[in-house]
Amino acid sequence: MSSIRLVGVGVGPGDPELVTVKGVNALRAAEVVVVPVMDTGERGRAEATVLHYVEPEKVVRVVFALNERSDRARREAAWDAAGERVAELLKERGSVAFATIGDPNVYSTFTYLAQTIAELVPGVVVETVPGITAMQDLAARSGAVLTEGTEPLTLVPVTAGSAVLKEALDGPGTVVAYKFGRQAAEVAEALRETGRIGDAVWGSALGLPEESIRPAAELDGAALPYLSTLIAPARRDGGRGGKL
Repeated sequence: MSSIRLVGVGVGPGDPELVTVKGVNALRAAEVVVVPVMDTGERGRAEATVLHYVEPEKVVRVVFALNERSDRARREAAWDAAGERVAELLKERGSVAFATIGDPNVYSTFTYLAQTIAELVPGVVVETVPGITAMQDLAARSGAVLTEGTEPLTLVPVTAGSAVLKEALDGPGTVVAYKFGRQAAEVAEALRETGRIGDAVWGSALGLPEESIRPAAELDGAALPYLSTLIAPARRDGGRGGKL
């Protein structure tokens, strides 16, 4: 078995207490912990969370085009550079953990990095450690129940367009919307049109000092933080256990 190992570690939505024991162990066992940062250089949630558990000397900041959506060439160049940097670290140190907010298999930067590394470092072993997602944390903090009985759960990134969200809201189950802050007005309109705004709740910066959790009915069209999360619970009128 190859001794070169890349581990994507989900470190949760921001609250350092929501990193799993397995995640902490993986961060501490790795020779290097890579954290993604934007080219503006500010400390992101993943880095802030990691620094609760490992010494700063072990952390390597790698620039990713996390906020680049319009310039494909620039985004691809940034991905290539990031992949080459992580590949160098793997060849030098053998064991690298990559910290990502939420879960490494749910809309994560790690997915693209792993694909790049597999091409650059033949024989690399790629593993993931699951993390708590923003929808789970928002459900816990707001009291919104994600699913009951036979209800489906639909997760929609609003970056795919508000039409995709509206289609999901027209369905029977709970709908979770990620990354909807910049389209907050369109999301509010879709909730009202589908009659789903009454029980819906949104949150941002979960577990951080600037945390905000509010009823969706209070959305007034103002832009929200990009990483805002929305939960629109399923319509429930059958009483306890009504959908079993």
